[in-house]
Amino acid sequence: MSIPLDAQPRNPVDRAPAAWQPYLRLSRFDRPIGFWLLALPCFMGQFLGRAGIGFSLYDLLLMGLWIVGSIAMRGAGCSFNDWVDRDIDAQVERTAGRPLPAGLISPRQALAWTLAQCFIGLLVLLALPAPAQIVALCAIPMVAAYPFMKRITWWPQLWLGLTFNWGVLVGYVAVMGSLDPAALALYGACVAWTIGYDTLYAQQDMEDDALVGVKSTARLFGDQARRWVGRFYLAAFGLVGLACILAEQALAARIVGLAGGLAFGLHLWGQVRQIPATGPAEDPLGLFKSNKIAGLILVAGLLVQAGIGWLLSMRGLA
Repeated sequence: MSIPLDAQPRNPVDRAPAAWQPYLRLSRFDRPIGFWLLALPCFMGQFLGRAGIGFSLYDLLLMGLWIVGSIAMRGAGCSFNDWVDRDIDAQVERTAGRPLPAGLISPRQALAWTLAQCFIGLLVLLALPAPAQIVALCAIPMVAAYPFMKRITWWPQLWLGLTFNWGVLVGYVAVMGSLDPAALALYGACVAWTIGYDTLYAQQDMEDDALVGVKSTARLFGDQARRWVGRFYLAAFGLVGLACILAEQALAARIVGLAGGLAFGLHLWGQVRQIPATGPAEDPLGLFKSNKIAGLILVAGLLVQAGIGWLLSMRGLA
């Protein structure tokens, strides 16, 4: 009998006190890729917003808030998702070893842990400027509704993209005070990116999802996954380029930003090439995890773009 993937020893969580482990696993501390994919869009929005303005110590504070907030809210989101899906998870091999379906903690304990993490997220929210607070609060209904999307639509990955990348808008408003077309283009890019990479992630559960009636773009696209993931990645690449062009910076800075977007696009194309022409990827989890690198590439490109744009403006060359 195979051991469920979620129950296999893999990282320092296994060395934590036994009483803590179910809570840490409920928050996916044993799977930190989600923290990265939630935090990186916040950095993207912040750095795009710094186009031609420059950086200050305040940016370091914001970066710390993105890290703490992403850990807390990703943990809260996963905990709430598992609380809602505990009966479904018990029927899926990959998730049957999670704390709730395995009976390691009770639903009441899981809900209390979710609220505790939300409280940390609230503290982060209160440290943000008022406009960013308002934008951040608008995401709460989407976060609460996400666990139910797989029951009512074939596009839960779209809903995840809209929710998971809200940090782009929060990060941008935190430094600019309002939104503009550049921020919306970057947000759209990240939504398309998420649909692509979460389709790959969902390929792990296609057979079990079909048995329990859970919908996903992985099931919807079926043998055409390569074509559809490629389309969404192409849209993400194009919208990143548009965001760099719309940013109010010197031409040289925009060119640097476009170079970062090109590197991001090439990484995504490398993923698409590893998907068979028909059928699921051989290593969908590995491809999914590689998006941490893709996100870091884009963050670095936006950071350099903003830095060069600021330096040029200081020299009167913008």
